[in-house]
Amino acid sequence: MDVNRVNRLLEEAVNNSGGITVLTGAGISAESGIPTFRGSEGYWTVGSRVYQPQDMATLTMFQQSPREVWQWYLYRMGVCRQANPNSGHMALVAMESLFPDRFTLVTQNVDNLHLRAGHHQHNTFQIHGNVFYYRCAQGCSFNIDPIPKEIQPKRKDDCITRTEWQLLHCQNCGGLMRPHVLWFDETYDERYYRLESTLEAACNTSLLIVAGTSGATNLPNQVVWEVYRHGGIIIDINIETNPFGRLAGNYHSGASIRQPSSQALPWMIERLRAIVTNGI
Repeated sequence: MDVNRVNRLLEEAVNNSGGITVLTGAGISAESGIPTFRGSEGYWTVGSRVYQPQDMATLTMFQQSPREVWQWYLYRMGVCRQANPNSGHMALVAMESLFPDRFTLVTQNVDNLHLRAGHHQHNTFQIHGNVFYYRCAQGCSFNIDPIPKEIQPKRKDDCITRTEWQLLHCQNCGGLMRPHVLWFDETYDERYYRLESTLEAACNTSLLIVAGTSGATNLPNQVVWEVYRHGGIIIDINIETNPFGRLAGNYHSGASIRQPSSQALPWMIERLRAIVTNGI
């Protein structure tokens, strides 16, 4: 990490009046022990067939095998519930407190760790949803509600009980509820996934911090390129080489930090506090 370069960019951002946006992905959650579910943790057996996450996390699969999809998501919910926010999450909460009128968090993660860490929901755009919430699959209302506590997280060999299955049906229309997540065969929208709000925040961003994502999906790429197009500062934090890191590292208003988020973000919030407090 070029400390002098990062310090210069942070000072410039603090003295600017534009927005401060943080874009987070699976990397920051992996440091809390949550797998990406794209490897061996994500595979799921239905009958004699083994499915990959890209198969399970689709509307098509839900329509074909809703109980099996719900079992998979309740298993994922259990894995997420066992994890705790790490020092990277907590540093971002401190950043939101330091810049309450300028801060926006855009997260691809569905694990609820950012909200558990203490972020305000109105500043947190969960662009891929949240595995702890559900909504009516029939669309009889636009409500997004917490999954009832009576529905327990599952281990891989657990089954959904009859009572739990009843609770996974809509109280209004009787239709099935669905996990509040963006599936691979669906598209971003504003109502559920904050599409327009996210792009508006990107257009007004003077400092973008990208933490733990390589931009495998469309909207995160749009966020980075909007900030780049408007001349905003881009700082990428990732332990792996990725397109965002290459862009930031070769950009006059960018920097690439090859460190874990749990290490880089606490350092960054201390630098920001020093700049705000002492002007240094």
